[in-house]
Amino acid sequence: MDRCFDSFGGRKKARLMEESKKRRMQYAQGSGSSFAGSHDEPTRIPDPMVGFNLPSDRKPSMTRMLPEQAVGPPFFYFQNVARAPRGAWTTISKKFYDIQPEFVDSKYFCAASRESGYIHNLPIENREALLPFPLKTVFDAFPHYKKWWPSWDPRRQLNCLQASVATAKLTDQIQRTLARSGNPSVQKHVVDECKTWDLVWVGKNKVAQLEPDEMESLLGFPRDHTRGVVKTERYKSLANSFQVDTVAYHLSVLRDMFPNGVNVLSLSTGIGGGEVALHRLGIRMRTVVSVEEGETNRRIFEGWWDQTQTGKLVQIANLKSLTNERIASLVGRFGCFDLVIGGSQGEQSALLYDYPRILDAIKSAMARM
Repeated sequence: MDRCFDSFGGRKKARLMEESKKRRMQYAQGSGSSFAGSHDEPTRIPDPMVGFNLPSDRKPSMTRMLPEQAVGPPFFYFQNVARAPRGAWTTISKKFYDIQPEFVDSKYFCAASRESGYIHNLPIENREALLPFPLKTVFDAFPHYKKWWPSWDPRRQLNCLQASVATAKLTDQIQRTLARSGNPSVQKHVVDECKTWDLVWVGKNKVAQLEPDEMESLLGFPRDHTRGVVKTERYKSLANSFQVDTVAYHLSVLRDMFPNGVNVLSLSTGIGGGEVALHRLGIRMRTVVSVEEGETNRRIFEGWWDQTQTGKLVQIANLKSLTNERIASLVGRFGCFDLVIGGSQGEQSALLYDYPRILDAIKSAMARM
């Protein structure tokens, strides 16, 4: 632990980095997992995208052994879009001790698909789903749409929740086109447009965008979580958030481990999907240091925090300002961080490159306590 958490410098840093690289290679070669050899081959996205296990499974589908460097404290949880450019997940994994990503489609947790990959060092046994378990079809979640849903639209889950919204011109065109023709080729084209824009049926031949409060429900947020900002900003904030029920299932293992609560470093917090998950799990957050560049997201998250939490919230607007020195100061002020959680969007995200540095800085600061 002393060697892993040392504040590196000079030749000592180079030597320990080389030793760390050798250990990671030995782990990959000797683990016996399908991820061995990933240095040379792009990470394969599984189909179906069910992660290591789902709430309906009795036990994980694999036995996972973490390399020494990845063992907490702190626990860490990093998210990115599953279908990143070719080779991106191999690059991401290398930055996190060659840990195998856990790919999960949120359609197994709610009525909308969101394909994400998670790299974490959390236990994968004894997970528990949030209750009540979310409704997993559109008709269960929003039964009033069933009246107008045509038989030729086979969707029972929404394709993907996104920031872009369909124009009034498009929805009007769909209505006028269907009024003129019921041709199967026309219907197929309409279904394709509905999938692209997540349109739902609100009348005869009439489609519309989901409302922000409906997106909040699908993503596991409390009603009106994003209310108070302009509608386009609500869509944007929700589209870039965690699916709370999925994340809570992974984080549920912390509940028994930290009965007195946790200190959290939240990177690219967004509107607080990770924190809402912890709250819904009944895990008290003693302190959350939140790093989020978006002013609107900071305002939404702070509003939720003030209404629901009693712990200490520290908000930081700029990721680059979270220097190693500042991290050491935060560790000295609040003690150890029990969880470092964050989300990224793509291989070029700044968070992808800062997250490993921040982890190392936290470990070094905690080792000096």
